[in-house]
Amino acid sequence: MSAPFEERSGVVPCGTPWGQWYQTLEEVFIEVHVPPGTRAQDIQCGLQSRHVALAVGGREILKGKLFDSTIADEGTWTLEDRKMVRIVLTKTKRDAANCWTSLLESEYAADPWVQDQMQRKLTLERFQKENPGFDFSGAEISGNYTKGGPDFSNLEK
Repeated sequence: MSAPFEERSGVVPCGTPWGQWYQTLEEVFIEVHVPPGTRAQDIQCGLQSRHVALAVGGREILKGKLFDSTIADEGTWTLEDRKMVRIVLTKTKRDAANCWTSLLESEYAADPWVQDQMQRKLTLERFQKENPGFDFSGAEISGNYTKGGPDFSNLEK
């Protein structure tokens, strides 16, 4: 199992007018489509613990207060193939119970089906982390998976 869980199991993206965002237990990924041929010097990106701002060629694409806090000095952005900006934010709370339901506090919310799929994926990722000898990448989950699924930590070993 050398590949990360999300590479083996896929991601659950939330589409937006400018691209998409998705999450893992530890990170939030924002993918913004920009005009082909965009250069790095055309991009202004501000990343703070609770705020994100992105402008391309002076045109604001994304700006607002994030759904939850991130570690500001671990946030990065890259321009890929001169047509997409990828922003990677590290969550402050890194557990399956911290499933972001929207990217910003008031915008880009995942619809209920996507939220459900995101929570399922994070719960399986949590199980994978807790049980590294097993591969949960193709597993399905049903039952109590909201807020990260059942807590087995108090069971005797």
